[in-house]
Amino acid sequence: MLKLTRLLTLPLALAAFVSTVSTLSAQHTLRIGYQKSGAFLLVRNEGTLEQKLKPLGYDIEWREFSSGPPVLEALNAGAIDIGHSGDAPLIFAQAKGVPFLYIGQSLASPDSTAILVPKDSPLKTIADLKGKKLAFAKGSSSHFVVAQALIKANLTFADITPVYLSPPDGRAAFQSGTIDAWAVWDPFFAAAEVDAQARVLSGSERLQSHREFYFARPDFAAKNAAIIDTVLAVLTESGEKAIANPKATAAFLAPKLGTKLEILERSEGRKQRYTAKPLDAQGIAEQQEVADTFLKLGLIPAALKVKDVVHQPAK
Repeated sequence: MLKLTRLLTLPLALAAFVSTVSTLSAQHTLRIGYQKSGAFLLVRNEGTLEQKLKPLGYDIEWREFSSGPPVLEALNAGAIDIGHSGDAPLIFAQAKGVPFLYIGQSLASPDSTAILVPKDSPLKTIADLKGKKLAFAKGSSSHFVVAQALIKANLTFADITPVYLSPPDGRAAFQSGTIDAWAVWDPFFAAAEVDAQARVLSGSERLQSHREFYFARPDFAAKNAAIIDTVLAVLTESGEKAIANPKATAAFLAPKLGTKLEILERSEGRKQRYTAKPLDAQGIAEQQEVADTFLKLGLIPAALKVKDVVHQPAK
């Protein structure tokens, strides 16, 4: 009788084992490309997104990048499913034919970027940049800040000497005096103010909305509306907490970024580049302005329609 019971229970145990293996094999992986200065770092630390996606059959693989352009390169190569960036990298990516769809936008944070000069620099206004060396990261959001600044002063890129440098290299050049001015965003902006007593060049303030944009591969967006909704909801929840308590956010980020608390407190105190919602008419219009400006300056080869690459959630 004992042997018969064992024989009867063996198929049941085997079936349970097969079911478990099947469930595990059905689990998918969401690959997220993020930058340390972005909202995804907060989300990753909280672990909330993992908890929300597990019942939907997804694990998360986090992949870190230094700036927006490499995130988009990874998306183009099929190495990630979702990423985030500032405004300009997405326009250059669209111009190059990189397949992506905007899935979300953050709040605007126009005070978090500017053109900086040394504290004792003779340069006072944007017009004074004529003939000077101005550093910025090529293809970054600061590229658009420089474009807007030049237009505002009736100058062109031919009137300055552009120096294309990543933020860390830009900081070194700024502190060594090998450039005359530097266009950059927080927390590099705040670091220059605190460590080098840099000042904002008059007229370079609030030249862009400085939003964060979230994007996905078109094939992923088409099949995973629930995943996208969950990602945006968690980003919003995390972002609202960050905005409500900037000092706590700064205290968390400082050791993660290897940055002084004073710098992060200044940066987070003016940063609103959090939360996430589907692109609205304002966000699309702002991105269209970036595209139109770059076309006018000859930085992209043809006109773009931003609305053509905006994900349309199912109603």
